Amino acid sequence: MKIKVGVLFGGDSVEHEVSIITAVQAMEYINKDKYEVVPIYIDKERNWYTGKELMKMETYKDMELLKESLPKVCLTKKDSEFVLMKTKGLLNKVVETIDVAFPIVHGKGVEDGSLAGFLDTLGIPYVGPSMLGASIGQDKVVQKQVLQIEKIPVARYVWFYEREYLMQKEEILSKINKLGYPVIVKPARLGSSIGINYVKKARDIERALEDAFAYDEKIIVEEAIENLVEVDCAVYGNQDHMETSLIGEMLTTNDFLTFEDKYLSGGGKKGKITKMEGTKNGHTGFEIPAKLDKKIEEEIYDLSKRAFRALNLKGVTRFDFLINKETKQVYINEPNTIPGSLAFFFFTKKGISYEQLLDTLITLAIKEYKENKKKISSFESNILSTYNGSKGVKGKMHY
Repeated sequence: MKIKVGVLFGGDSVEHEVSIITAVQAMEYINKDKYEVVPIYIDKERNWYTGKELMKMETYKDMELLKESLPKVCLTKKDSEFVLMKTKGLLNKVVETIDVAFPIVHGKGVEDGSLAGFLDTLGIPYVGPSMLGASIGQDKVVQKQVLQIEKIPVARYVWFYEREYLMQKEEILSKINKLGYPVIVKPARLGSSIGINYVKKARDIERALEDAFAYDEKIIVEEAIENLVEVDCAVYGNQDHMETSLIGEMLTTNDFLTFEDKYLSGGGKKGKITKMEGTKNGHTGFEIPAKLDKKIEEEIYDLSKRAFRALNLKGVTRFDFLINKETKQVYINEPNTIPGSLAFFFFTKKGISYEQLLDTLITLAIKEYKENKKKISSFESNILSTYNGSKGVKGKMHY
């Protein structure tokens, strides 16, 4: 019997469309002899839909027509099964069942631990980071704070909330000036390079902050690393086993890898990536493997594994690194806990196909779920059986 994999994607996020692209790619490559794919699309109003049509990229050309033709569902547990229940109509009808969830979501509201927490509450096995790992991985400030505690190098930065900026504007601008220009301004909890600005002069900083505040109330401003080389390294696994990919160097003519570089410079048919490895026909991508000194290469592999562990991550994560090519200093920029295309192209040149990567991720999720089921999660004793109201209780409850 095939394992039913519920692939969840979309959501109320500015990276909604990117999630669709990544999910359709993955659903195409999942081994259909071993798994049955059940697509679960979450629209921008947070409604859930299912249907095999969701596996085709052309389906998304008319989103309103799409939603009219598919059943609206909710994911719940019924007896010992995880089911998708139809939410329209008088009768609650089971539309489909799934055995394991595979979230392929990007951005705030889904990738930030929100969806992982819901899946934890249901008790269903799922691929990818836990609620804790996802939450830390989505917040560029918190992740840097954790990495600093673990002695993992990050670039200097300043962070603040929008209300703090409005009340302490001059003080915060002074802290930014001390970083020295140029700087990078980022919304703290977004991905895909959305809302990011490379600021070369102090006179342009306020406009960049206003742009970032349009996306998030929490902002981080980082020093721009000089003599920059940007590289990426992916890691898959869990705390018991981690496997690194080859390292790829970002190729771009911009000051940083933009949203357009990542998603609007080509892409081929049927959701396949055809122009990600190196530049082709003028498009931006990665050179894999990157041409690096052996010492720096080994340092990046070590830092990737240490960061994967420190940030409580599982599944597959792509880490962005910044290198000063003159001083040889390496900094972790940020993790992508559910990366675009699941970073499969970083593994293919290492001999790991996309199909193999997906199979490993699903297998690890099921294995960890079974192991966690052996742990004690509750006690049989019922303290409520002797509860007689609030009178006389004070001082008798011991934890």
